[in-house]
Amino acid sequence: MAGLYEQLISYTNEDYYPMHMPGHKRNMELMRMGNPIGIDITEIEGFDNLHQPEDILRSLSERLAELYGAKKSYPLVNGSTAGILAGISAATSPGDMVLIARNSHKSVYHGAMVRNLRPVYCYPQKLGQIPVNGGILPENIEGLLIKHPETRLVVITSPTYEGIASDVRAIAEIVHRQNALLLVDEAHGAHFGFHSAFPESAVMQGADIIIQSLHKTLPAMTQSAVLHCNREELNGRLQKYLAVYQSSSPSYVLMAGIDQCIKLLEEQGKELFEKYTVLLQEFYASLQDLRFLKIVDFRMEDQELAGHKIVDYKMEDQELAGHKIINHKPANNIPGEKHGIYDVDRSKITVSVRGTGLTGHELQVLLREKYHIELEMAASEYALAMTSIADTEEGLTRFAKALGSIDRMLGDRGRISSVKERTDCREYGDFPKAGAELILLPGEAMESQSETVKLPESAGRISAAFISQFPPGVPLLVPGERIDAELVRYIEKVKNEGITITGLTGIGMDELEVVIGKGTSFHG
Repeated sequence: MAGLYEQLISYTNEDYYPMHMPGHKRNMELMRMGNPIGIDITEIEGFDNLHQPEDILRSLSERLAELYGAKKSYPLVNGSTAGILAGISAATSPGDMVLIARNSHKSVYHGAMVRNLRPVYCYPQKLGQIPVNGGILPENIEGLLIKHPETRLVVITSPTYEGIASDVRAIAEIVHRQNALLLVDEAHGAHFGFHSAFPESAVMQGADIIIQSLHKTLPAMTQSAVLHCNREELNGRLQKYLAVYQSSSPSYVLMAGIDQCIKLLEEQGKELFEKYTVLLQEFYASLQDLRFLKIVDFRMEDQELAGHKIVDYKMEDQELAGHKIINHKPANNIPGEKHGIYDVDRSKITVSVRGTGLTGHELQVLLREKYHIELEMAASEYALAMTSIADTEEGLTRFAKALGSIDRMLGDRGRISSVKERTDCREYGDFPKAGAELILLPGEAMESQSETVKLPESAGRISAAFISQFPPGVPLLVPGERIDAELVRYIEKVKNEGITITGLTGIGMDELEVVIGKGTSFHG
């Protein structure tokens, strides 16, 4: 059997096109990094130290801050995960109460566990067109902060994996009125602010700590990220905790990749984003005649599928001032705002398969095997493609033609309602379920005595594990929550559809770790 390296070389020599992260899209014409072995060094003379930057790496941090408009920025080589852990640790003390959007990445919960924080969950709005999470309503944040005035930190995810952005500015104002801090997981929004077709970054909307994954939506290598801080008093603590959560031997290859990504944006940002937005507009326009597959428009008030209605975002002729950021102003009358949708990232392409006879996973497999196009993720009722400024006209045209071909195939065989759709359990893309019963603190549950039981036997028990539909890693179940029978049915359903669920155990991945005994109740 060939090793990982040989398989990677073999794969890259084939013609698979990546509609997934990392955002460099293996575009060698755009990103010229040469042989990574030749630049893989350690902290030798003249190359500074990430954990005590004084020279070239300090300059990199300053350029990042200037580019994004932050007061201070820190390059990350352990991904957004390290930034989230460091940000939560720097903004809190052990035992603090923290308000967490329940659709947060599992690293947020890990941060709460490490600091022994007391979580209160705020749930995102639900959408009707496909089972995904909407945004976080500012008024819900305000209500919870009034109820829990001792809250020290609020953590939200904006944009979501599917590109839905919340009203960060309004949330920041509310959070600061209550003397708390706001951390925004903007991992999927590193490209925000560079063109008026995309939302404004949380960096410019009043958030205190912002974490972005450069590698997700920009031309940078996997694990490349950045943490922005707009609170000077937090910088000392951030530096301390970044040294805890990041490797003491940071990769110069990754740091050089960040440097190259930033240089590209500084020198060619306007040109690249203008070309990119035109390509996206042409892509959407080319799919306006789809009959069965649907390109989802999250902004529609009645939450009907867009189908032939293509998002027609207006690209105002705004220019980058040097390498400063455009302050994108979203329309105040976005119909989806009642669903917490303040703005939408058009770089994410969500394809609904509802009523076609296909599941999202089956669409993903079909695109991979027949058309050599690899998507980012698939769920029961939809699949997700990711784009970036590194995408080529040939690549987006190829993807559009593949979707059109599949749509015609569905028409040839007749529109068939999927027997896998809307079974006896509610679609838990609707998950996380609002009002899930939190019995133990997550850290308390993780440390409790536990046992593994078969999935059907876990209903009613208290979870000792994180269960996630991966990607993106948002937990369906957090340690300390009571396991819902409906969730158990959903997990079994999506597993049968070929969708990956992480956190299960057993030979057949059909067991779940649960707490023995109820333990101490937590009431917030």
